[in-house]
Order: sequence, then structure tokens, then C-alpha cells
Amino acid sequence: MTINEKLLSDCLDDIIGKKHVFSAALKVESGDRSFAWAGARGDMKTDSKYFIASVTKLYVTAVVMSLVEEQKLSLDEKVAGYLPGHYLEKLHVLKGVDYCGEITIRHLISNTSGLPDYFTHKERGEPAAADLLLQGRDESWELEKTLENMKKMTPQFAPGKKGKAAYSDTNYQLLGKIIEIVTEKSIGEVFKKYIFDKLGLCDTYLFSDIDDIEPVGFYYRDKRLWLPKYMASVSVEGGIVSTVDEVMVFLKEFFGGRFFSKGRIEELKVWNLILPPPGLFYFGVGLEKAPTPRIVSLRKPINEILGFWGQTGSFAWYNPDTDLYFSGTTNQVNGSGHRAVMKAIIKIIKSAL
Repeated sequence: MTINEKLLSDCLDDIIGKKHVFSAALKVESGDRSFAWAGARGDMKTDSKYFIASVTKLYVTAVVMSLVEEQKLSLDEKVAGYLPGHYLEKLHVLKGVDYCGEITIRHLISNTSGLPDYFTHKERGEPAAADLLLQGRDESWELEKTLENMKKMTPQFAPGKKGKAAYSDTNYQLLGKIIEIVTEKSIGEVFKKYIFDKLGLCDTYLFSDIDDIEPVGFYYRDKRLWLPKYMASVSVEGGIVSTVDEVMVFLKEFFGGRFFSKGRIEELKVWNLILPPPGLFYFGVGLEKAPTPRIVSLRKPINEILGFWGQTGSFAWYNPDTDLYFSGTTNQVNGSGHRAVMKAIIKIIKSAL
């Protein structure tokens, strides 16, 4: 495969040229490694460590599906069989009906539980956790605090309601606790055993030290946010730090069958349309799909772009049509980086079709 490296460099220039994008990194690699290119701009170098944010959830999918392969977990098991009773009390009560006993692991990992998102949900005019964080108010959000606040909120729909899905970090906090209970290990130890050590990742770790200043900072518009307490508390939903090279290693192994049978990828493609954050996309079973309407590539359709977004502009995407993989970040929360990245990815894919 031949890809014009000037095109890649120009795409990266376009990304960094967007308002409030102060740093960016992009890696593009073919499945057979016959082509690989990486570049960085602004505050980043190609080996810089950065918060991968919700791309962490793709690592969670790898762990969950590994546990399914090991028959230690089933996606259709009820979460009530794992979680202590105080977690379940008033967990999901909608219009006087208590649905907590109906929530399954599949509902959590596919964002179809109907549980409110503690991060963005607003109740009775009070600011959401995201609003406070974007103002620079750094605080921890462990599971117990999340549930205490979330239980004051109104669920969005009954678990598994047909055609309904809503992005909720609450789902992943609960899923993380179930993983810890099943494995009898902390989520950090689980990531290390199932992913980091298995793949020999030396520059990838779960952020836990609030004095760690290695990761490149991210921004909300023109304001640099440094939220170490928060990032250290949300390990399972977005706490991994990595590099473009090592995210690429993980991404290729994820789709290559290293963690679970390649055939199971098709089982993850049960799509529901999701709106922000960080924008229009489809969510499956622990996997996201970017919309690719025919208009974006009139000559040859782009069938699928699969992977995950992170709120901080981080990304990990794979296009089976061209067998191209993409990893990187823009370190910008407000969405401008996300849009610029997807425009660049589509442009690169079209050049290779």
C-alpha cells in the first residue's frame, strides 16, 4: 500500500490549525505493517504520553471479552448476581418500577441500561460533574460517590428497551467493580495482567499518582485543564495513559484476535445511535462506529470505521476496507479536535481506496 506522506502531514497540519487545538499526534499503520507513519504538532512529540480518556473503554471490552472466553463471565448475566446489595438499592427506579434486578452486563457495556450518566446528567438545575470539572474544579469521583449522586437522578429508559441507548460513564464504573469482583484484583492489576504485560507495553499505565506530570495536558477551548484527582479516580472509564505507538499495538491486537476470537467482533456490532459526547456516532457492545454516509465517499463507499473516541480528543480507529489503523489525540475537550480528526481519517481512507 502506498499512501502519500505529504497528505498525512497536511492532515495533521489541518488538525493543529483548528482553533483551540494546541497539541496533536497521529499514527497511521497498515495491518501488515507495510506502511507506518507518525507525526506530532504543538506541545506533543510522537513519543509523548497522553490521557487516552474513554478509549480506555475499548481496553475494558478486551478484558470483558477475555473473561467471557475464559467462561468467568457472561454478557447476559444479571449484575445483581455480582454487586453488593447497597449498590443495587434504588439503582434504577423509573416511574415507580424498580428495574435494578433486570440490568445485565450486556446492558452496561452497550450503554443500554438506561442509567443516567453521572458525568453529564443535570438534575433540578444543578450543574453536572462535567460542568464543574470544565471550570477547573478537580475532585475525585469514585464509584460510591457516583452512585450516591446518580441515584438522585431519573433513569432515561428501562434496561434493554428496543432502539434505546445513552452514553453513561456510570455503566462503566459498575462494570469495573464487577471485573474486580470476578478477578479478585484491582482494575489496575487486571489491565496489567490482561493487556499491558501481555502486549509488552512499557509506556502504558493506569494514572494513579496525582503528582504524575508526564501526560500531556488537555484543554477545554483555550483553558488548560489539570485534573489529577479526577483522572486518578476514573480508572475504568478513562484513566489509561499511553502513546500513539502503544495504542496502535493494542488496537491491532484487539481486532486481530489476541484477546478473544476474531469472530466475536461481529457480535459486538449491535449498533444504536448515540449523540454527544463527543458527537454523532454508533455504540455497539463495547465498540463504537463512526457514521460514514455515502456522501463522504461518493466514488467508493466507506463501509466501517470501528474503534473508540475519548472525550479529550483521543482516538483509536480501524477501517477494514483499507486495513488501516489510526491512533492519536488532539487534547481538546470541546469537540473541534474530534471533528478535525474524523475529517482527516476519512480523507486518508479515501486516498487508499
